[in-house]
Amino acid sequence: MIKIPFLYIAVVMTVLFQTAIAHASVSSIVIDAESGSVLYANNADERRYPASLTKLMTLYITFNALENNTLKLDDELKISHTAANRSPSRLNLTPGKTIDVRTAILGTIVKSANDCATVLGEALAKDERSFAILMTQTAKKLGMKNTTFKNASGLQHSKQKTTARDMAILAAALYHHFPQYYSWFSISSFEYNGKTYKTHNFLLKNFEGADGMKTGFTAAAGYNIVTSAKRGNHRVIAVTMGHNQQETRDKTVYAMMDKTLDNMDAAKQVDSKRLFAEINKSVPKTTKVKLASAGTYLPKTSKNGKWAVQVGSFGNYGAAQKHAQKIKNKLAGKFSVRGIDIEKFNLNGQTMYRSKLIGMNKNEAGKACRLLQKNRLSCMVTTYRAKTAYAQK
Repeated sequence: MIKIPFLYIAVVMTVLFQTAIAHASVSSIVIDAESGSVLYANNADERRYPASLTKLMTLYITFNALENNTLKLDDELKISHTAANRSPSRLNLTPGKTIDVRTAILGTIVKSANDCATVLGEALAKDERSFAILMTQTAKKLGMKNTTFKNASGLQHSKQKTTARDMAILAAALYHHFPQYYSWFSISSFEYNGKTYKTHNFLLKNFEGADGMKTGFTAAAGYNIVTSAKRGNHRVIAVTMGHNQQETRDKTVYAMMDKTLDNMDAAKQVDSKRLFAEINKSVPKTTKVKLASAGTYLPKTSKNGKWAVQVGSFGNYGAAQKHAQKIKNKLAGKFSVRGIDIEKFNLNGQTMYRSKLIGMNKNEAGKACRLLQKNRLSCMVTTYRAKTAYAQK
């Protein structure tokens, strides 16, 4: 049984009873990591899909097992067919073989590997479904009253939901309960089978004092992040969920932490109203459209923006996303590209991913493609209809 220290319960209760100032779009929160006080909140209690933020609970239970000596870092864990088939972010584990706990943890944190998270879940319960029940039970013990987990990795499930506030509680629990493992969240790369894997958390490099924790993305969830940073004697934990773009998410959480830490350094007591105004003035303004048929969040298109430029097809989701972002950057300021769409499809039994730039009218799409072709970059103009929830990063 997982024991929750009394002092931490006090921190949780502080978080739960703070009033969030809410408005539409994304969900965000910043808390003082030491006291649990809510310093900034925006739509923090809206239930959302967590995507790979789910893995923080998988890691919490794993760290707890290490502390209870029911698991050791050098234990070899069997890789099931279920785990090996988790996609698309994975270490390409081989069913029937084993992986040590240390590597599975690194894969879960740094690579956000779904196969590694599933291996850990299956090792700590009779199967992943039972592990998800344990995850939800643990969440309730921590005070995460609006969270339900359905798998170990964060792959899309209609009933797997959480809130920004609950994720802040979980992040604080990881920091306070397992300080001996917290530094693992600052690891930016690791090697496995001769290949180097790098983190998706660019705040580790770009924000002074940032030292964890986890990013997440599905089409239904948008871009999410839980992160923490320390400056001087102050540490904050920040969560923001539901962004259309990785860049917007990172700029938002950067502004949230930067303004909060500045205010904490400047005064003994933070003026919440002033801080709220400062953060809202600094964060990028985003617009989202929820498509009820698919349950996805996509950028708002222009009035006639039902056209797209397909710029490539790849056997790897990450490669498709990276290429689309590269091309989007080349066209920035010249065309009204509203976003990126990575379309999953099957070709001769192989899963493939199409990179598309979306939200243009037919004339813009044609001009954009011709410009790319002049620069010897392949492309194709297509119509665009959002209809599929895509893979998780």
